[in-house]
Amino acid sequence: MSEQYVRDLEEVDETRIAMVGGKGAHLGALSHIEGVRVPGGFCVTTDAFRRVMAEEPAIVDQLERLSRVDPDDREAIRALSTEIRRTVEGIAIPQDITRAITHALAGLGERTACAVRSSATAEDLPTASFAGQQDTYLNVVGPTEVLRHISRCWASTFTERAVTYRLRNGIDHRAVHMAVVVQRMVFPQASGILFTADPVTGNRKVATVDAGFGLGEALVSGLVNPDVFAVRDGAVVARTIAAKQRAIEALPDGGTREVAVASQRQEEPALTDAQVLRLVELGRRIEAHFGRPQDIEWCLVDDDFRIVQSRPITTLFPVPEAGDDENHVYLSVGHQQMMTDPMKPLGLSVWQLTAMAPMQEAGGRLFVDATRRLASPASRTSLLDIVGRGDPLTRDAVETLLDRDDFIPSIPDATPGTPSAVLPTATIETDPAIVTEAIERTRAALAVLEREIRTKTGPALLDYLLEAFQEHKRVLGDPLSLQVIVAGMEATWWLNDNLLEWLGEKNAADTLTLSAPDNITSEMGLALLDVADVIRPHPEVVAFLQGVEDDRFLDELPKLAGGAEARDAIEAYLDRYGMRCAGEIDITRPRWRESPRTLVPALLDNVRNFEPGAAERRFEQGRQKAWEKEQDVLSRLRALPDGERKADETKRMIDRVRTFIGYREYPKYGIISRFFVYKQALMAEAERLAGAGVVSAAEDVFYLTFQELREVVRTHEVDEGLIARRKDAYRSYLALTPPRVLTSDGEALNGAYRRDDVPAGALAGLPVSAGTVEGRARVILDMADAELEAGDILVTTFTDPSWSPLFVGIAGLVTEVGGLMTHGAVIAREYGLPAVVGVEGATRRIGDGQRIRVHGSDGYVEILP
Repeated sequence: MSEQYVRDLEEVDETRIAMVGGKGAHLGALSHIEGVRVPGGFCVTTDAFRRVMAEEPAIVDQLERLSRVDPDDREAIRALSTEIRRTVEGIAIPQDITRAITHALAGLGERTACAVRSSATAEDLPTASFAGQQDTYLNVVGPTEVLRHISRCWASTFTERAVTYRLRNGIDHRAVHMAVVVQRMVFPQASGILFTADPVTGNRKVATVDAGFGLGEALVSGLVNPDVFAVRDGAVVARTIAAKQRAIEALPDGGTREVAVASQRQEEPALTDAQVLRLVELGRRIEAHFGRPQDIEWCLVDDDFRIVQSRPITTLFPVPEAGDDENHVYLSVGHQQMMTDPMKPLGLSVWQLTAMAPMQEAGGRLFVDATRRLASPASRTSLLDIVGRGDPLTRDAVETLLDRDDFIPSIPDATPGTPSAVLPTATIETDPAIVTEAIERTRAALAVLEREIRTKTGPALLDYLLEAFQEHKRVLGDPLSLQVIVAGMEATWWLNDNLLEWLGEKNAADTLTLSAPDNITSEMGLALLDVADVIRPHPEVVAFLQGVEDDRFLDELPKLAGGAEARDAIEAYLDRYGMRCAGEIDITRPRWRESPRTLVPALLDNVRNFEPGAAERRFEQGRQKAWEKEQDVLSRLRALPDGERKADETKRMIDRVRTFIGYREYPKYGIISRFFVYKQALMAEAERLAGAGVVSAAEDVFYLTFQELREVVRTHEVDEGLIARRKDAYRSYLALTPPRVLTSDGEALNGAYRRDDVPAGALAGLPVSAGTVEGRARVILDMADAELEAGDILVTTFTDPSWSPLFVGIAGLVTEVGGLMTHGAVIAREYGLPAVVGVEGATRRIGDGQRIRVHGSDGYVEILP
């Protein structure tokens, strides 16, 4: 029976997390690695914890109350967690468990000093390190004290920080069980932390060592600054030796104390370079065993290292699998597509199968391998130009790598006739009929898809979709469509570059493109104003919409006065735009048609903030401003030397940009329209799988790739464990921030604005829509939470087309992600909103409700007193 409650460390490994918790499992595994020395000891198992918890029935009610607490209600968490800890510490340990522990202690030596350490089942996992959430007690001497501290470790399952961590990460309190590790205490000359990957840059080839004198608690608690060593390729490449004035040492009778370090030793290195290299070599061995970078706690005893903990570094962004040992440079697709959130596996694979370029996955995000294009001088120049126009931060990050000379190998330029990956030069006439034809081609292809897919189910559906994905790419790569897009962009660049040179006008094209025709995304925002016009005269409908809590509200509307008209207007809007949603490149995201209540806040804002007919007035006002700007520019140009020629060229470019720039938004609309057709068919198949008991719920298929789902549909067999692991992985990806540029070494680069024209204290960004505006900042991370007043400035992480309905009601825009030709920038210009994008940390550095000034022509944001 004692084995049920106590296990020697050497008897366990990483497969025993459920029995001995994450820390115990890792320590057991470490003890099996050749050359790695772990202080001897044993684990008090989770069975003992469950047995003790069962001794006190009141805990069931306490945990139930705790599960209902808001993660942000710190007072409630503090009170309840204190109450539960007091209850746990008051439980008498059953005699058979006490006997098992004291017997194990006798094996170490009854008066041997011990470290008593918590080891939770949700701790030190690949997807959640849980570091520092429970307690460790050092230099505990004697059975009575060890037993008391084991109770304290059990109680530390419910520290305030542990409870908050679980609530925020969706971990059930009742599913976490606490084991306790009891180890022989070591009394080191030095101790610290080894990271087998640089925790700041993410570089997997750089290990960092933090070191100090005495016990490691001095470093963990922040009592002293550590010595820091950086190691790469078997050499110390950087070192910082700190003045270590204090240390923590063990007391003879138990416990620890803080002591002063002799002045002559304070600036001595805690480790020699040779010891650092030996420690890193041990770390690499440990990393190889666990298969991922590790955060390792170590002690130096008589020139011999003891490893007292190893956990995965969960904050590192994963690296795409390259399949070789060459250097690679990956560019973030999410920063281009305005969707840096993680995607579920089905969404990732469908985007990969329909994209025009090969893409790799890492951390739930997609990346394009740009190594070959950067290695060739000619393609490098064109790529940097395209990237720089879209996002200067990405360009700066890439140039940082190029400046190192040794990371990206140089290869000869492509031979003549080799296809180039750059955009085609637009050689089409300025003719609106070309835009009409491009739109019609997309519509016709969509109609064929809708007609043909209706008859497909089972394996035939999945086979058909693979064919549809090829057609999808053909539509997306239509040369006419690409020429129209490039014509609009080139005309925009021409106007901005030449009018800046000739007239000193910054971003002149922003005003010249106001209310350009054929912009499906800006029409979407204006169309919601028209829906608001239908609803506004009916107070009963407005009041009803203010209380909407689920997606069945459309069925209830006809029961109200004016409700039938309101429902018809919303339905008509959904018929045209219901395939859209936030994060729409992920096919698994709920579309507006599937979750129409998402639109209700924006709709109510429109009802409250606008007068009838606002859509038509806004469009006409924009068109008039553009015309007036055109007359002003042409008049000023004619007054210059060679002015008639300059004015004629400018007029041709204005006509060209107004003809073509609106179409820039249509291909994405076509993609998302097709995605919704795919999704409806796939969800119908998923419902059949759920009905047959193949999957627990239809949405489980979101955690399978398209290829895996195809096999499940064929065989009616699924790996439930795989789905569970994918769900856990997705949750962990939510906590990661994807870099703009990622290397095969794991280094994450985000670039910097190298500017000297930004006032002190202002936030630098990319100017994408001209003008200056001052107003109240509204920091909104979810469109469904938007409550905007006229004059507000929207501050958010990123905006894809689904955010456009909010743009009609704001005065300015600030985003953390974006470029000159991304959707948010295009629509901001279309609506005449001053906008600055690419503002690093905007949603953290700008407070909700704070007054700010957005300089849309100069690319910075001032935070006002």
